[in-house]
Amino acid sequence: MMLDPRYSRQILFPGIGADGQARLRQSHVLLVGCGALGSVLAEILVRAGVGRLRIADRDYVDETNLQRQALFTEQDWLSGLPKAVAAARHLKEINSQVEIEECVVDVDFRNIGLLLQSAGLILDGTDNFEARYLLNDASLKWGIPWVYGACVGAYGLCAAFLPGQSPCLRCLLEDMPPAGSSPTCDTSGVLGPIVHAVAAMEAVEALKILTGNAQHLSRKLTTIDLWENRVVSVDLSGREPDPECPACGKHRFEFLSGARESRTESLCGSSAVQIRCREPLGIPFEDLARRLAPQARVVYNEYLLKAQWDEIEIAQFRDGRAIIRGARGVDEAKRFYAKFIGL
Repeated sequence: MMLDPRYSRQILFPGIGADGQARLRQSHVLLVGCGALGSVLAEILVRAGVGRLRIADRDYVDETNLQRQALFTEQDWLSGLPKAVAAARHLKEINSQVEIEECVVDVDFRNIGLLLQSAGLILDGTDNFEARYLLNDASLKWGIPWVYGACVGAYGLCAAFLPGQSPCLRCLLEDMPPAGSSPTCDTSGVLGPIVHAVAAMEAVEALKILTGNAQHLSRKLTTIDLWENRVVSVDLSGREPDPECPACGKHRFEFLSGARESRTESLCGSSAVQIRCREPLGIPFEDLARRLAPQARVVYNEYLLKAQWDEIEIAQFRDGRAIIRGARGVDEAKRFYAKFIGL
């Protein structure tokens, strides 16, 4: 069968060839998150000729995204387009042969099963650990490989997980880092090149899986620091799934069941939303205040920390609760909290 000549250079690569390209054309991928990593991943896969790409993202294009989220334009920002919608529009112009489905949703335990229907691979474009543990649970329950990626500052990491064949994310990191303990792009910044570097690592692992070349997977957790010129890998090839792992060992899918979902609620009589995490804040207020100080006005006492931006205020309590005032609804409050506290 003659394949579209647009893929001729990719077909010439021995690792893919005509058979691999045909497999790619029949594949279906769920991409969760279409921000920095997700938008680059989406473009790479669409240009490569993936058959079907479902993009799920809860956010909209913001001016601050344009520095590193290469798929978006100023017009997307000025139009206030959801990222999934803006991405799909551009991607369809890049390759009309690919079936692209945009889903403007907050991916959670209620909808992940529906989003995964017919998908053969999950790609991580998220920005928080709760979402990644959800993807890990879904991967294990339905036997779907997934590729993890993350970046902040000039630092990033990537790993591919094959259910039943490799350790899962919770084998490596049994529980989520405490809220506020991890840097985010909005507190530590991010360089555009690290986004492309990590997305490239994720994309090549995805192509190996989709073209039937899983034997060439890295089988490593690779970390890279472009500013300090360091690449470090943790070899996972000799490790079996941990029988004591809550997820792949004991099959307790706590994130997929909703047992570990962070809870949000609008507070009656005020423009405030409460977010209630299941665990107390895991770091001292002094450390969180130091991290937030460059972007916000911060005060704290022994009971709570308050950070004030132009219109929005976060009050973070030691027991894990946070109250966000000034946000336009629950979704914006969750986005703002994820950006600055790291839910």
